[in-house]
Amino acid sequence: MRVPIYVLNIRGQPLMPTTQHNGKKLLQEGKAHVVQRCPFTIQLNYATGEAIQLIKLGVDIGFTEIGFSAKTDTLEVISGTLSLRKDVSDKLEEKRRYRRNRRGRLGYRPPRFDNRTRPEGWLASSIQHKHDSHIRLVETLATLLPIPFRKVEVANFDTQKMQNPEITGVAYQQGTLQGYEVREYLLEKWGRKCAYCSKINMPLEVEHIVPKSRGGTDRVSNLTIACRNCNLKKGDKTAEECGYPDIQMQANKSLKAAACINNIRWRLVKQLDAEYTYGYVTKYQRNKLGLEKSHVNDAFVIAGGTTQERCRPYEVVQVRRNTRSLQLNRKGFKPSIRRQRYPLQPYDLVNFEGRTYRVKGTHCLGKRVILKNVNGKDKSVSIKKVELVKYGKGLLFNLC
Repeated sequence: MRVPIYVLNIRGQPLMPTTQHNGKKLLQEGKAHVVQRCPFTIQLNYATGEAIQLIKLGVDIGFTEIGFSAKTDTLEVISGTLSLRKDVSDKLEEKRRYRRNRRGRLGYRPPRFDNRTRPEGWLASSIQHKHDSHIRLVETLATLLPIPFRKVEVANFDTQKMQNPEITGVAYQQGTLQGYEVREYLLEKWGRKCAYCSKINMPLEVEHIVPKSRGGTDRVSNLTIACRNCNLKKGDKTAEECGYPDIQMQANKSLKAAACINNIRWRLVKQLDAEYTYGYVTKYQRNKLGLEKSHVNDAFVIAGGTTQERCRPYEVVQVRRNTRSLQLNRKGFKPSIRRQRYPLQPYDLVNFEGRTYRVKGTHCLGKRVILKNVNGKDKSVSIKKVELVKYGKGLLFNLC
């Protein structure tokens, strides 16, 4: 597939991308120099015109992965998927333990509970990280391409808007079951049949998936519909104990991802000054074009893509910009903080024997590095034999 070469003008501002042939020609003639390897970007050494085409960026926001795609009227110029870090909550919990342990040794300090405030617009640290990652991705793409128009997908669908097109303001706060009987809601949710034996056209009862005697609640997520016989047979067992783990799984399904996206979606629309769309619109257009379900294809459709020539997508990963590390001793404990940064770190890009490799790790107090896939296997070499190409921190782009 096509891999565009991204071009910056003499002042470092993005221009329209070019082909690999034209990029190679500019480098050979000394009219440009390489700025970064991946995505491959060059900067012109001479003044040029700044005519640009209309580029529209589509962003498929997500909890674990973000899809992005930018296109012109005829071509897709960049696309890919950003995999977000999954260790943020664990790192925050570890940080909390160290902090509480440290404060436990400072009992003479007065309490400071009254100093804790949450300013307007405050987000939990893990959710703030998700929000900032979306912003950082769009800002990074804006350094490669002139992107005046942006569009994001904010949710699967607006359920209340579908039921009541005139809904506004405080009416949104009255919930899904406002004026709607719980029993009727469950009948529609479970297809008007017993959730256990699938029988229809018979009296059905509201049933607790996790019995109240076992700590179950009256929340709609813990209710289902069952016939009299199945309800009596189930007794005080959970649905899983009765051999129906799928029902139990649906009850235990986490709303963490949905809650996070609900917290940040409209902030992203406002901060990015972007248009927005809903998931059902994206799905309809994707099916109409015959595309498979993926974050990249969703982002392409969100951007308004139809018959444009696609480009090779990138896999983007996040790497911590840590400047210090807790050291492990031989027994596996973390007794001290290493503040001295080693010359090379994991994910750095280096040259070794005329080829480019990614650093997998360091050892011997930073004097040796382990390179990935050298002749099919990892290899340990001295840092004196390698040459740094690029530090591997922040967002790392790799072609699929």
